[in-house]
Amino acid sequence: LMDGFQAYGAGKAGGAFDPLTFIRQPQTVVRILCWLFSIVILGCVANEGYVNRPEEVEEYCIFNRNQNACSFAVTMGTLGFLCSAAFLALDVYFPQISGVKDRKKAVMADIVVSALWSFLWFVGFCFLANQWQVSKAEDNPLNEGADAARATIVFSFFSIFTWRTDDTWNLMLGNLTLCSS
Repeated sequence: LMDGFQAYGAGKAGGAFDPLTFIRQPQTVVRILCWLFSIVILGCVANEGYVNRPEEVEEYCIFNRNQNACSFAVTMGTLGFLCSAAFLALDVYFPQISGVKDRKKAVMADIVVSALWSFLWFVGFCFLANQWQVSKAEDNPLNEGADAARATIVFSFFSIFTWRTDDTWNLMLGNLTLCSS
């Protein structure tokens, strides 16, 4: 059993920040991927997610003319961008946290948020893929934005796995015993 000071890496707190070491950490790379995937999803839907028939003036969501699908993707992209940026900032600040309870809160927040985002991206992937599948060709005769719609679906799928990192699950499984002590 670890003593309280070593829990959650608290014994290493206060070290100097090395940007090169930070960027090379797998968790940092995965967080940057989460951030980039959110940008791609947001950009695809915001730029090419709304189309109209040649005889119509009003634009509709490319996903089965379902405004909820585009709104969901834009919201997830925006919040995913902000959340991954916040956790990148927390990762930079984490080595300076010396209190075991504060470190525990940060680790537990990471675990809960990562699991929640992984689930939300799974739901989003299923929803967007379904809405794309049932979209009618006559609603988009020029096939505008089709690549953007497919990219949104693919990056939603990738986001399921980038938010569910092995480090997060290892932390969760390894720290459950520390939480009960």
